[in-house]
Amino acid sequence: MDVTDTPDDIRDPTENPPDFTEWESPEEVLKDGPTRERLLSVILQLRAPTKVSRIAEQADCDTETARDYLDWFSSMGVTREISGRPVRYERNESYLQWRRVEQIREQYSETKIVKELKETMKQLEEYRAQFDADSPEDVSFMDHTEEASVEEVWEALSEWKTLKHRAELLDAARQNGNLSSGGAKVDA
Repeated sequence: MDVTDTPDDIRDPTENPPDFTEWESPEEVLKDGPTRERLLSVILQLRAPTKVSRIAEQADCDTETARDYLDWFSSMGVTREISGRPVRYERNESYLQWRRVEQIREQYSETKIVKELKETMKQLEEYRAQFDADSPEDVSFMDHTEEASVEEVWEALSEWKTLKHRAELLDAARQNGNLSSGGAKVDA
């Protein structure tokens, strides 16, 4: 037999071909991607310890599948299991911080990291001077709404917090990935 020949026993000639209209559409089969990716997406959005059934519902999968993946994510350090009845899971912030630091180190050279850190530190100093405070948590909205609207003050304080977090990540990336527990005190 030639390799291009079709064997006679591959298909029964009396058999009807499948009715493709009875099959689920590819969109339904692949709805929102693989289960693991849907669960990871839900985990990254968790803000508080959450029951497995709620996570499964949000990820559009059954509870046992969610439980298996959540156990796996916990063994990888992405989530933390909170014992009790019912068992709940939360995202592991320290893992996410470490992952972000690693991404910074992969994307940028050490020189670029230091440059970005210096620029961020300069912006932080400007906010400290603007609000005459060491941290955005030390600022009262009421003390600053005469000069600007509540929205403008809120936006400035939000940006200050974001810059503070950015400085912590950049500093950790600069120090070979060692996250400090004490905020953004950098000698840049």
